[in-house]
Amino acid sequence: MARGEQQLSLFQQVLKRSWPDILSETSPSDQLYDRSLFVAVVGLIAFGFIMVMSASMPEAQKLTENPFHFIYRHVAYLMGCGVIAYAVLNIELKFWERYSAYLVLLVLLMLVAVLVVGTTVNGATRWLSVGPVRIQVAEIAKFVFIIYMSGYLVRRHGELRENSKGFIKPIIVFTLFALLILAQPDLGTVVVLFVCTVSLLFLAGARIFDFLVLMIFGVGSFVFLVVFEPYRMRRVTSFLDPWEDPFGSGYQLTQSLMAYGRGDIFGQGLGNSIQKLSYLPEAHTDFIFAVIGEELGFVGIVCVLTVLFFVAFRAIRLGNLCLSIQRPFESYLAYGIGIWICFQTVVNVGASIGMLPTKGLTLPFISYGGSSLWVMTAAVMLLIRIDYERRLSLTQAVQGRVKK
Repeated sequence: MARGEQQLSLFQQVLKRSWPDILSETSPSDQLYDRSLFVAVVGLIAFGFIMVMSASMPEAQKLTENPFHFIYRHVAYLMGCGVIAYAVLNIELKFWERYSAYLVLLVLLMLVAVLVVGTTVNGATRWLSVGPVRIQVAEIAKFVFIIYMSGYLVRRHGELRENSKGFIKPIIVFTLFALLILAQPDLGTVVVLFVCTVSLLFLAGARIFDFLVLMIFGVGSFVFLVVFEPYRMRRVTSFLDPWEDPFGSGYQLTQSLMAYGRGDIFGQGLGNSIQKLSYLPEAHTDFIFAVIGEELGFVGIVCVLTVLFFVAFRAIRLGNLCLSIQRPFESYLAYGIGIWICFQTVVNVGASIGMLPTKGLTLPFISYGGSSLWVMTAAVMLLIRIDYERRLSLTQAVQGRVKK
């Protein structure tokens, strides 16, 4: 049987064998993709659409006099998710491994272009405008950098474990990314990239001395960037005691905390948030979790976090499974995506509840924003493709033994 006939389009399989089969089929060996992961992500995206609809209408009415402005745009983003899902599910993993260096170069050029011809919003130049579409290149940088790191760790695994030369090379690439992203400025994305880099190097078995030097350098750089940039310093001090200046530097956090307080256990009911009525800034983007807390309460918060961390842990588990069958590139890639989703969720939620300084990172799959939603969709579809190829290889191995 020809390979093209044997491997049906994964995207078609996901569409054809969907909800009824998911509920009735019990044997994982009969599946060629992780259906629980697919359902969890689709559920998060659908829930995100509902919450964006609820949280964005007052802001849209204020800015454009059209309460459905952000909803229409979000629908367009969801259509883009479908196109991206189709593309990623039908690209073999060897493509990403083979062309990872070229993708890094392309993203570096895009980051330079942002600084030259980028669009500025609220004092930050982070977007490239392509017709009516604005692309936040820093979001793409996270995705591409994890792919590059996964490929590098496979190619240079021995060199990484034996000397500092193999360790320094990916740090140089990270530094280039960090400098260009900090120039936008966007410290939150740099922190995410740093955590993913450190985590993958640790998992790959980097020497402990190199690892400690990197950690000290990273923490020192973060402190330097905060101390010598007044607006970042204000964020840190306001996070430590937001009630000291509740109408100034602490305004956003105090409004967020009031939203959580009103939510109590079961919330005020979907659509009944008061803080979203022009009190809480960025209610449909960075602080959408506070609106979830106000409208759905502690129960809603626990449910959302459970599904988000299920996706992250599913990715980590997939990394373990790939490692057990000697597929290191897929393993590192799954680990990287899982760490990325988990850490970004922690930072977004931590900032909204006052446990961490505000970093401007979106809540994965839920916050309004085309670039974030598209990149996260690509990342999780890549996880499903990894699992598809892993299961297919196991099936082919079993068939080969039967024929013998």
